[in-house]
Amino acid sequence: MTEPLVDRLPLAAIQMVSATTVQANLESAHRLILQAAAQGARLVVLPEFFCLMGQRDTDKVGVKEAPGEGPIQRFLAEIAREANVWLIGGTAPLASPEPRRIWNASLVYRPDGTLAARYDKVHLFGLRRGEEHFDESATIAPGRTPVVCDVKPANGARAWRVGLSVCYDVRFPEYYRALGTVDLIVVPSAFTYGTGQAHWEILLRARAIENQCYVLAPAQGGLHENGRRTWGHSLLIDPWGEVLACLPEGEGIVAGELSAARLAEVRGQLPALAHRTM
Repeated sequence: MTEPLVDRLPLAAIQMVSATTVQANLESAHRLILQAAAQGARLVVLPEFFCLMGQRDTDKVGVKEAPGEGPIQRFLAEIAREANVWLIGGTAPLASPEPRRIWNASLVYRPDGTLAARYDKVHLFGLRRGEEHFDESATIAPGRTPVVCDVKPANGARAWRVGLSVCYDVRFPEYYRALGTVDLIVVPSAFTYGTGQAHWEILLRARAIENQCYVLAPAQGGLHENGRRTWGHSLLIDPWGEVLACLPEGEGIVAGELSAARLAEVRGQLPALAHRTM
Protein backbone atom coordinates (compact mmCIF):
# COMPACT_ATOMS: atom_id res chain seq x y z
CA MET A 1 0.00 0.00 0.00
CA THR A 2 1.32 3.45 -0.88
CA GLU A 3 2.07 5.66 2.08
CA PRO A 4 -0.46 8.54 2.36
CA LEU A 5 0.77 11.85 0.96
CA VAL A 6 0.46 13.46 4.39
CA ASP A 7 3.17 11.06 5.56
CA ARG A 8 5.48 11.84 2.65
CA LEU A 9 7.21 15.03 1.60
CA PRO A 10 8.32 15.35 -2.04
CA LEU A 11 11.41 17.51 -2.17
CA ALA A 12 14.27 18.58 -4.43
CA ALA A 13 17.83 19.84 -4.21
CA ILE A 14 18.94 22.27 -6.91
CA GLN A 15 22.51 21.89 -8.17
CA MET A 16 24.00 24.95 -9.84
CA VAL A 17 27.24 26.16 -11.38
CA SER A 18 26.73 29.75 -10.34
CA ALA A 19 28.13 32.61 -12.39
CA THR A 20 29.76 35.91 -11.45
CA THR A 21 26.62 38.04 -11.86
CA VAL A 22 23.61 37.94 -9.55
CA GLN A 23 21.02 38.37 -12.30
CA ALA A 24 22.24 35.39 -14.32
CA ASN A 25 22.04 33.19 -11.22
CA LEU A 26 18.57 34.37 -10.27
CA GLU A 27 17.37 33.50 -13.77
CA SER A 28 18.89 30.00 -13.54
CA ALA A 29 17.46 29.42 -10.07
CA HIS A 30 14.02 30.61 -11.21
CA ARG A 31 13.96 28.10 -14.05
CA LEU A 32 15.17 25.20 -11.91
CA ILE A 33 12.79 25.90 -9.00
CA LEU A 34 9.80 25.96 -11.35
CA GLN A 35 11.03 22.71 -12.91
CA ALA A 36 11.31 21.06 -9.49
CA ALA A 37 7.83 22.26 -8.53
CA ALA A 38 6.41 20.92 -11.80
CA GLN A 39 7.91 17.53 -10.90
CA GLY A 40 5.96 17.61 -7.62
CA ALA A 41 8.45 18.97 -5.06
CA ARG A 42 6.87 20.73 -2.11
CA LEU A 43 10.21 21.68 -0.53
CA VAL A 44 13.05 22.99 -2.70
CA VAL A 45 16.57 23.78 -1.49
CA LEU A 46 19.19 25.85 -3.34
CA PRO A 47 22.99 25.53 -2.90
CA GLU A 48 25.26 27.81 -0.89
CA PHE A 49 25.83 31.18 -2.59
CA PHE A 50 23.45 30.23 -5.40
CA CYS A 51 23.25 33.95 -6.15
CA LEU A 52 26.96 34.62 -6.76
CA MET A 53 30.30 32.91 -7.20
CA GLY A 54 32.38 36.05 -7.65
CA GLN A 55 35.75 36.71 -9.21
CA ARG A 56 37.04 37.62 -5.73
CA ASP A 57 36.00 36.59 -2.22
CA THR A 58 35.04 40.19 -1.50
CA ASP A 59 32.47 40.30 -4.33
CA LYS A 60 29.80 38.83 -2.06
CA VAL A 61 30.29 41.72 0.35
CA GLY A 62 29.59 44.08 -2.55
CA VAL A 63 26.10 42.59 -3.10
CA LYS A 64 25.11 42.29 0.57
CA GLU A 65 21.55 43.15 1.53
CA ALA A 66 19.91 44.41 4.69
CA PRO A 67 17.70 41.72 6.23
CA GLY A 68 14.29 41.79 4.55
CA GLU A 69 15.41 44.05 1.70
CA GLY A 70 17.07 43.72 -1.68
CA PRO A 71 16.72 41.85 -4.99
CA ILE A 72 18.02 38.46 -3.79
CA GLN A 73 15.59 38.22 -0.88
CA ARG A 74 12.77 39.62 -3.00
CA PHE A 75 13.47 36.97 -5.62
CA LEU A 76 13.35 34.16 -3.06
CA ALA A 77 10.04 35.35 -1.62
CA GLU A 78 8.48 35.80 -5.06
CA ILE A 79 9.59 32.47 -6.51
CA ALA A 80 8.42 30.58 -3.39
CA ARG A 81 5.01 32.14 -3.94
CA GLU A 82 5.03 31.60 -7.72
CA ALA A 83 6.07 27.94 -7.43
CA ASN A 84 3.89 27.38 -4.33
CA VAL A 85 6.71 25.61 -2.48
CA TRP A 86 8.61 25.85 0.76
CA LEU A 87 11.96 27.24 -0.34
CA ILE A 88 15.33 27.20 1.44
CA GLY A 89 17.37 29.79 -0.40
CA GLY A 90 20.78 28.16 -0.11
CA THR A 91 22.59 31.14 1.33
CA ALA A 92 22.42 34.86 0.68
CA PRO A 93 24.84 37.63 1.80
CA LEU A 94 23.20 39.72 4.51
CA ALA A 95 24.76 42.81 6.05
CA SER A 96 26.41 42.31 9.42
CA PRO A 97 27.49 45.09 11.83
CA GLU A 98 30.97 44.79 10.31
CA PRO A 99 31.23 46.62 6.95
CA ARG A 100 33.76 44.18 5.49
CA ARG A 101 32.00 40.97 6.55
CA ILE A 102 28.58 39.54 5.79
CA TRP A 103 26.39 36.93 7.39
CA ASN A 104 26.10 33.85 5.18
CA ALA A 105 22.39 33.41 5.77
CA SER A 106 20.15 30.49 4.87
CA LEU A 107 16.60 31.84 4.51
CA VAL A 108 13.45 29.69 4.60
CA TYR A 109 10.30 30.93 2.85
CA ARG A 110 6.77 29.60 3.08
CA PRO A 111 4.67 29.04 -0.07
CA ASP A 112 3.03 32.43 0.50
CA GLY A 113 6.43 34.13 0.30
CA THR A 114 6.75 35.00 3.97
CA LEU A 115 9.99 34.33 5.85
CA ALA A 116 9.76 31.31 8.17
CA ALA A 117 13.34 31.03 9.48
CA ARG A 118 16.89 32.32 9.11
CA TYR A 119 20.13 30.54 9.93
CA ASP A 120 23.52 32.27 9.82
CA LYS A 121 26.36 29.85 9.03
CA VAL A 122 28.21 29.07 12.27
CA HIS A 123 31.38 27.31 11.13
CA LEU A 124 33.62 29.17 8.69
CA PHE A 125 35.78 27.22 6.26
CA GLY A 126 39.55 27.54 6.30
CA LEU A 127 42.01 25.54 4.22
CA ARG A 128 45.71 25.68 3.39
CA ARG A 129 46.48 22.72 1.17
CA GLY A 130 49.00 23.07 -1.59
CA GLU A 131 47.92 25.99 -3.77
CA GLU A 132 44.43 26.05 -2.26
CA HIS A 133 43.92 28.78 0.33
CA PHE A 134 40.52 29.63 1.80
CA ASP A 135 39.62 31.81 4.78
CA GLU A 136 35.90 32.51 5.02
CA SER A 137 36.37 34.44 8.25
CA ALA A 138 37.94 37.27 6.22
CA THR A 139 34.59 38.11 4.60
CA ILE A 140 31.98 36.28 6.73
CA ALA A 141 30.93 36.88 10.33
CA PRO A 142 30.01 33.63 12.14
CA GLY A 143 26.51 32.91 13.32
CA ARG A 144 25.99 31.67 16.85
CA THR A 145 22.74 29.72 17.02
CA PRO A 146 21.54 26.38 15.60
CA VAL A 147 18.14 26.72 13.91
CA VAL A 148 15.32 24.30 13.17
CA CYS A 149 12.19 25.02 11.16
CA ASP A 150 8.90 23.14 10.96
CA VAL A 151 7.83 22.70 7.33
CA LYS A 152 4.11 22.05 7.04
CA PRO A 153 2.80 21.51 3.49
CA ALA A 154 -0.76 22.53 2.77
CA ASN A 155 -1.77 18.98 1.80
CA GLY A 156 -1.79 17.55 5.32
CA ALA A 157 -1.46 18.04 9.06
CA ARG A 158 2.04 16.61 9.49
CA ALA A 159 4.88 19.05 10.08
CA TRP A 160 8.43 18.02 9.18
CA ARG A 161 11.18 19.25 11.48
CA VAL A 162 14.11 20.51 9.39
CA GLY A 163 17.55 21.26 10.80
CA LEU A 164 19.37 24.04 8.98
CA SER A 165 23.10 23.95 8.30
CA VAL A 166 25.54 25.10 5.63
CA CYS A 167 28.53 23.40 3.98
CA TYR A 168 31.45 23.39 6.48
CA ASP A 169 29.01 22.75 9.36
CA VAL A 170 28.86 19.13 8.18
CA ARG A 171 32.29 18.50 9.76
CA PHE A 172 30.99 19.27 13.27
CA PRO A 173 28.65 16.53 14.56
CA GLU A 174 28.06 18.39 17.82
CA TYR A 175 26.24 21.09 15.87
CA TYR A 176 23.65 18.57 14.69
CA ARG A 177 23.19 17.13 18.17
CA ALA A 178 22.32 20.66 19.29
CA LEU A 179 19.44 20.67 16.80
CA GLY A 180 17.64 17.90 18.68
CA THR A 181 15.63 15.23 16.86
CA VAL A 182 14.84 16.27 13.30
CA ASP A 183 13.32 14.58 10.26
CA LEU A 184 15.63 16.23 7.75
CA ILE A 185 18.98 17.99 7.75
CA VAL A 186 19.71 20.32 4.84
CA VAL A 187 23.31 21.13 3.90
CA PRO A 188 23.48 23.69 1.04
CA SER A 189 27.12 23.72 0.01
CA ALA A 190 29.91 24.87 -2.29
CA PHE A 191 32.51 22.21 -1.45
CA THR A 192 35.89 22.49 -3.12
CA TYR A 193 36.66 19.74 -5.61
CA GLY A 194 39.51 18.27 -3.55
CA THR A 195 37.78 18.21 -0.18
CA GLY A 196 34.57 17.02 -1.80
CA GLN A 197 36.27 14.14 -3.53
CA ALA A 198 37.79 13.02 -0.23
CA HIS A 199 35.10 13.73 2.35
CA TRP A 200 31.71 14.92 1.00
CA GLU A 201 29.68 11.72 0.82
CA ILE A 202 31.14 10.06 3.90
CA LEU A 203 30.46 13.11 6.07
CA LEU A 204 26.88 13.47 4.86
CA ARG A 205 26.13 9.78 5.29
CA ALA A 206 27.58 9.88 8.81
CA ARG A 207 25.31 12.78 9.75
CA ALA A 208 22.29 10.87 8.43
CA ILE A 209 23.22 7.67 10.27
CA GLU A 210 24.03 9.20 13.64
CA ASN A 211 20.96 11.47 13.65
CA GLN A 212 18.67 8.85 12.07
CA CYS A 213 17.19 11.37 9.68
CA TYR A 214 17.20 12.27 6.01
CA VAL A 215 19.93 14.53 4.64
CA LEU A 216 19.45 16.73 1.57
CA ALA A 217 22.63 18.41 0.32
CA PRO A 218 22.31 20.73 -2.71
CA ALA A 219 25.71 21.71 -4.04
CA GLN A 220 27.57 23.90 -6.44
CA GLY A 221 28.91 21.48 -9.03
CA GLY A 222 31.23 22.27 -11.88
CA LEU A 223 33.72 24.71 -13.37
CA HIS A 224 32.69 28.28 -12.63
CA GLU A 225 33.34 31.48 -14.57
CA ASN A 226 35.84 32.53 -11.92
CA GLY A 227 37.95 29.42 -12.57
CA ARG A 228 36.98 27.64 -9.37
CA ARG A 229 35.78 24.04 -9.60
CA THR A 230 33.28 22.76 -7.07
CA TRP A 231 32.58 19.13 -6.27
CA GLY A 232 28.83 18.86 -6.90
CA HIS A 233 27.36 15.42 -6.12
CA SER A 234 24.17 16.83 -4.63
CA LEU A 235 22.68 14.04 -2.52
CA LEU A 236 19.54 12.77 -0.86
CA ILE A 237 20.35 10.26 1.89
CA ASP A 238 17.92 8.24 4.00
CA PRO A 239 18.08 7.64 7.80
CA TRP A 240 19.98 4.36 7.33
CA GLY A 241 22.69 6.20 5.37
CA GLU A 242 21.61 4.94 1.95
CA VAL A 243 22.15 7.35 -0.94
CA LEU A 244 18.77 7.67 -2.67
CA ALA A 245 19.76 10.14 -5.39
CA CYS A 246 22.88 11.90 -6.63
CA LEU A 247 23.81 14.35 -9.39
CA PRO A 248 27.60 14.19 -9.93
CA GLU A 249 28.19 17.44 -11.80
CA GLY A 250 26.47 20.21 -13.72
CA GLU A 251 23.22 22.07 -13.31
CA GLY A 252 20.16 20.02 -12.43
CA ILE A 253 17.78 18.61 -9.83
CA VAL A 254 18.02 15.81 -7.27
CA ALA A 255 14.49 14.76 -6.39
CA GLY A 256 12.96 12.33 -3.93
CA GLU A 257 10.75 12.27 -0.87
CA LEU A 258 10.79 11.92 2.88
CA SER A 259 8.85 9.04 4.39
CA ALA A 260 7.48 9.08 7.92
CA ALA A 261 7.27 5.28 7.81
CA ARG A 262 10.96 4.97 6.94
CA LEU A 263 11.96 7.31 9.77
CA ALA A 264 9.90 5.24 12.22
CA GLU A 265 11.28 1.95 10.85
CA VAL A 266 14.94 2.94 11.25
CA ARG A 267 14.45 4.46 14.69
CA GLY A 268 12.42 1.46 15.83
CA GLN A 269 14.90 -1.16 14.62
CA LEU A 270 17.94 0.58 16.08
CA PRO A 271 16.80 3.10 18.73
CA ALA A 272 20.13 4.90 19.01
CA LEU A 273 18.50 8.28 19.66
CA ALA A 274 16.72 6.83 22.67
CA HIS A 275 19.96 5.22 23.90
CA ARG A 276 21.88 8.50 24.18
CA THR A 277 23.27 9.20 27.65
CA MET A 278 24.70 12.69 27.12
